[in-house]
Amino acid sequence: MRGRFAPGPTGYLHLGNVWTALLSWLQVRQQGGTWVLRLEDVDEQRSRAVFARSILRDITWLGLTWDEGPRIGGPYAPYIQQQRYGLYMRALQLLQRQGLLYPCYCNRARLQTLGAPHAGERHVYDGCCYKRFKKNMAPPGDKPPSRRVHVPPDTLVFADLQYGRQETALRRDGGDFVVRRADGLFTYALAAVVDDGAMAITHVVRGRDLLPVTAQQIWLLQVLGYDVPQYLHVPLLVDAGAHRLSKRQHGITVAALRDAGADPCQILSYLAWRGDLVREKRRYTLAELVQQSELSRLSGEDICVAAPEREICSLL
Repeated sequence: MRGRFAPGPTGYLHLGNVWTALLSWLQVRQQGGTWVLRLEDVDEQRSRAVFARSILRDITWLGLTWDEGPRIGGPYAPYIQQQRYGLYMRALQLLQRQGLLYPCYCNRARLQTLGAPHAGERHVYDGCCYKRFKKNMAPPGDKPPSRRVHVPPDTLVFADLQYGRQETALRRDGGDFVVRRADGLFTYALAAVVDDGAMAITHVVRGRDLLPVTAQQIWLLQVLGYDVPQYLHVPLLVDAGAHRLSKRQHGITVAALRDAGADPCQILSYLAWRGDLVREKRRYTLAELVQQSELSRLSGEDICVAAPEREICSLL
């Protein structure tokens, strides 16, 4: 088993990040596998070195030790995306040779006209530029194009370890997707797939919000010749208003909890208890969490963590 935790250094580590990290770490430690830490800083405009240093410091402080990753290396180094651009370029070249890559000149205004009618849905690209590409039409101006990958009209079926059988019509439900932006930066859709494949990741634990894009990622893994990992999508931590804890929504950070007096075992024990992994509300050691956590008890429902500072600090 090779699991991974792949935070983006675009903000400070918060409880939502720690929740998925803990689940992945427990899954790997219970099976005697290898836990990989990867920094996904492909978003150069938002990634910051100060956040990367803080994330590594917080994960170390929490005791979630990694077997491969930044600072210690490993057989699949480097473990920082901005140092892996050569791999992404080779993936694009492979897609190009297969006739799956094409330039897209659509601007944001046009893409917004394709917007999904219901909240939470994604727009599906209509293939406008693919049709131009097949007809060898000239570019509609001097705007630098992004690069999209053309998906087939196939239906892909996979089994998620939490939410069961998933069936996705690739073109109808997702459509062609961008793998390189117009400014030259690689997208998460490409980088995460290449990294999981190239690092031989066998198990991916992540939030259920990424479940809708999993089929397209599985398809891309297969096209690029990689083995497909098993996916475990997990419920999200939400506040009292049912808003997901995230960097953008000012989720509670590890640094803030540490400053409030919480220790690592209190934080991890609280998450294990709120996630129903353990049966008793108390302070557990890391060894006890590995021994007593039952991932099979995990519910598919999102987990409300209203006023977590008080509950965390109260665990003795």
